[in-house]
Amino acid sequence: MVGASVFLKCENLQRGGAFKFRGAYTALSRLSAAQRAAGVLAYSSGNHAQAVALAARELGTSATIVMPLDAPASKMAATRGYGAEIVTYDRYAVDREELATGLAAERGLALIPPYDHPDVLAGQGTATMELIEDAGPFDALFVCLGGGGLLSGAILAARALSPGVRIHGVEPEAGDDGLQSWRAGRIVHIDVPRTIADGAQTQHLGRYPFAIIREGVDEILTVPDEALVDGMRLLATRLKLVVEPTGCLALAGALARREELAGQRVGVIVSGGNVDLDRFAALVSG
Repeated sequence: MVGASVFLKCENLQRGGAFKFRGAYTALSRLSAAQRAAGVLAYSSGNHAQAVALAARELGTSATIVMPLDAPASKMAATRGYGAEIVTYDRYAVDREELATGLAAERGLALIPPYDHPDVLAGQGTATMELIEDAGPFDALFVCLGGGGLLSGAILAARALSPGVRIHGVEPEAGDDGLQSWRAGRIVHIDVPRTIADGAQTQHLGRYPFAIIREGVDEILTVPDEALVDGMRLLATRLKLVVEPTGCLALAGALARREELAGQRVGVIVSGGNVDLDRFAALVSG
């Protein structure tokens, strides 16, 4: 379909169902003994929430997660299942970062943000590192973009292991803060985007990721929600993979650039598969 050799890094098969476990475990494993004894707090619409909850359980600490009221039910259930306490909020009325920062300070917990943290983005970079180690160097690499942790980590890994690769960040059309920021040379804040890609409903890039992205990415492109549904349907039908809408961003980007990719070696990060089955069925059959 792309006219190229396309290699998928299937992080929907990762522990916790998404790439986020890499960054969460890396960050929590580097906390001091005193910090682990006190516990950690994170904010997330779902994948980082599950990742921190699982990493906390594995490392013997406790986790409190700030999640939006409309987060997918399966992600909330999984987060609770890993043993975390959930604090909910209205994503369209409350600033989650202010809420989480205040709650962490009040309870004396270590705050583990979903992307704006050096250890988190370093952990996320291992997905690209493994992809290149397994499949070899690439001509092009497509990575989904929300807060920037996965893309910035991918840039660090790819520039070291496949220096000539052209790196594309892909975000939903409704949430183009990354594209705006890249063009402006500064972090641009937007309203909460209305998109089915709940993992990319971020309002701005993190400052650590942005510093890497602004210098290291070759292109940031946006795709409509319809392209994400097409990607979900394609992955389910052809590859028997259950992938959430956000997880299809990179594939949708590669399909959108198929004309310029002919004959190339292309890497695609499939970021996660945590989607309610009823929601999945409704989207792919609609």
